[in-house]
Amino acid sequence: MIVSFEFAPVGHPDGNLDSVHACTYAHYTDTGEAVAADAKEPKIKHAWIEDVFAKTSTSYGALYTEWKVPPAPKSHDGQTVYFFPGFEDDKDVVTILQPVLGWNSAFVDTWNIASWNCCVKGTVFESTPIVVNPGDTILGAVYDNCKAGTLECNSWTVITKDVTSGKQTNLNHTSNFKQTFNWAFVNVLEVYSVVRCSDLPPNDALTARSIELFNDKFDQLNSPSWFLSVASVTPKCGYGAHGNETTQTITY
Repeated sequence: MIVSFEFAPVGHPDGNLDSVHACTYAHYTDTGEAVAADAKEPKIKHAWIEDVFAKTSTSYGALYTEWKVPPAPKSHDGQTVYFFPGFEDDKDVVTILQPVLGWNSAFVDTWNIASWNCCVKGTVFESTPIVVNPGDTILGAVYDNCKAGTLECNSWTVITKDVTSGKQTNLNHTSNFKQTFNWAFVNVLEVYSVVRCSDLPPNDALTARSIELFNDKFDQLNSPSWFLSVASVTPKCGYGAHGNETTQTITY
């Protein structure tokens, strides 16, 4: 295990994604249909608070992990909170493939899950959101549909499943938009409109378990090196991480 600490402005670890305002655009399903009008959009600038990531010199082929839905936040300031794993291309960030758990996102003051391809040209391709409950176990999976050894696969599947209820929501055969996914995120916290620490879930941590990361040949990487990136933001809510090759916990 390798865990290091980097401090950067709000945005992704390399500081180059301020122009990608995830979730501030209309959402569409993989068939091109607009998501229902009751979806609640964040109101402030994108804030990628902390993430645990790994990189490769080639590309990744698949990522699987599980986590539990945390309790609802105790205070309500119109905040939106997201947790997710995902894949990006660190040399050409166009979009991210991500199984997403969101609070106050698709439904007001409720946790929901959905699978996203976000946000090429300001568009979020999103599977049908599903309401989930605190304590439910969520499985997130991202994998390519190409033959082994394909560095730039043009077809990917994103699955977000509530293992507790058995319900799942898929984004099938979604595009890579000519990206090579060499950047894996296993545990990310992204927020909007958080004005005090009690706007975050009160359990103070979210753990990604049973992490499985595969290269483009679909060989499992048994000892991935995970790193932590934390933004310098206010309020300061005890952000950090700890873990090993198969379990990573972010704190807040």
